[in-house]
Formats: sequence, structure tokens, C-alpha cells
Amino acid sequence: MKVLVTPTSFGPSAQMAPKDKLLEFADEIVYNPEKRPLTEDELIPLLKDCDGFLAGLDFITEKVLKSTDKLRVISRYGIGCDRVDLDAAKERGIYVTNTPGANADAVADLTLGLMLALARAIPMLDRATKQGEWKRRTGIELGGKTLGLLGFGAIGKMTARRAVAFGMNVIAYDPYIDESYAKEHGVAPKTQEQVISESDFLSLHLPLMEATKNIINEDSIDKMRPGAFVINTARGGLIDEAALYKALESGHLGGAALDAYENEPPDAGFPLYQLPNVITTPHTGAHTVEASLNMATMAVDNLIEVMETGDCRNIVNR
Repeated sequence: MKVLVTPTSFGPSAQMAPKDKLLEFADEIVYNPEKRPLTEDELIPLLKDCDGFLAGLDFITEKVLKSTDKLRVISRYGIGCDRVDLDAAKERGIYVTNTPGANADAVADLTLGLMLALARAIPMLDRATKQGEWKRRTGIELGGKTLGLLGFGAIGKMTARRAVAFGMNVIAYDPYIDESYAKEHGVAPKTQEQVISESDFLSLHLPLMEATKNIINEDSIDKMRPGAFVINTARGGLIDEAALYKALESGHLGGAALDAYENEPPDAGFPLYQLPNVITTPHTGAHTVEASLNMATMAVDNLIEVMETGDCRNIVNR
């Protein structure tokens, strides 16, 4: 039994019970040599002769899947599967699993932290103070502001609960919204258009698919409130980055906080890096001790369950 493991927080030096469990189960484990998400050409030689794949944010294309004959399961270390060709995997009889809810608290914490950083210009004030300046900037409070959530799954729900505790008005759109949960926690269901146009802070918690690609574009940005803020801790392809840059540079939007980008990592000359009202983090939403343990536990259990029984409740491509 040979397994490829590519998440960077699940490397050879990681100390966690799920890793020990996988070591007991597998005869051989191959680790990610690049310490970043792998391209299809990098994956192909590593997946040769592998029975299982515990996958990070790697590009698992049809070309990759056609290169392997033994692979039976791709166990995603996280929830998003937009970089996995699910149809190609299904055609080859390869199950794909994920870890729903495992990193919800971690990503929600980062989302709220980014909102606070935008509201009070914390990174800019930190840099200025360290450079010897004593320059105050008048910010805004979260209380009484409207937070709009596009996506109301596990992460959207946890973000909403934190925002309500800060006294924010929370509205949300999701095509499959849990109305009873929303009512219980003081969240008002709205249409997608209402969430975009009524929010002081707009936070994205959507999967990346054809229907959500560039959901934040020039047209939707034009409908946003002047001075509104955009936060993306989901997937970079949800935002038309050129349109966002234009709106931030013109002052139509007050700022943006990004943990995900269309190309990761962005080039050093990435235009949004140049704007003072943009906060950037390196796709680190799920990187907490607790979330890493949760994702590792679920991902390992999913992989072993499929290998041993041929089934798992977290299969996403039946």
C-alpha cells in the first residue's frame, strides 16, 4: 500500500496522531518535495504506483489521473475540490473525499481578523509606527455595520456567529441556505444581488465552479456601496482581480483583504500588492494547530475507510 501525501502541514516532521495512523496503515508514504501545491507535471511521477493520495491544493487534472493505474482514492485535506477533475476521477473509478467543517472555525477567525484589520487599518498603522511615524488614522467600528456573506456553509455560519457577537447586522445568500440556522442566529437570508448591494463588508465563502467564477466582477462591484470592503478567504477565482484593482484605486471600494488569489502565489509584481488599502495573506485560513489536526484526522480516516470498505460518507464524486 503506497500513499502520496502533499499537504505542507502534514510533512515528514509533523507530529500528530493521524500521521501515526497512516504510517501504520500504509507500507510506503511519499511526501511533497516542493512544500507548495504541485503542478500536474510534478504530480505524475510522484503518483506512480500509488494506491491512495492525501491531497493538498494540488492541480489534479485529467492528465494526472490518466497517468496512474492503481490510484483508488484522493482524500482532500480540506473542503474545496475545484482543483480536482471530479468527472475524470469518477470515470476512472477513483473516489474523491473531503473534510467538511474541519477548518470552519479557523477560516472564520481569519475572516473576522481581516475585517478588523481593514476597519482600523492595522497593518498600515503597524508599519508606520515601526518606521518612526506617529500617525493616527480614524477607522470605523464593526458594530451596526452590515456583513454580507456569499455562501452560508460551515465557514459562513461560523463567520456569522462571530460577526453577530460584534453587533453587526448579518445577511447571507446561499442557494441552499439553512433558514432555521439563519433564524436561530440572527442572520437574514437575502438574494445574491441584495447581499452585494447592501453590505458594508462583503465576505466570500463559496466553492469555485463555473457558476461562481468571477462572481465579483466589474458589474457586481458597481452595485456595491461606496467605501465597502471585500474579504476573500475562499478561492481566488471568485474575484475578477483587475476589476477589483480598478475599484480600489478609484476609491469606489474602501479596501480588500485577500487570502486567496487566481494564481498562487502571485508574481512579485502583482498589482494588488501595490495598493495601501489591500491586506494580503498567503492562503493561510486553515493553518491553525486545531484545524490542521481536524483536517488530518478526517482526511486519513476518509482514505483508510475507502481503501478498506470501498465507501465513505465524505465522497464528493459518486
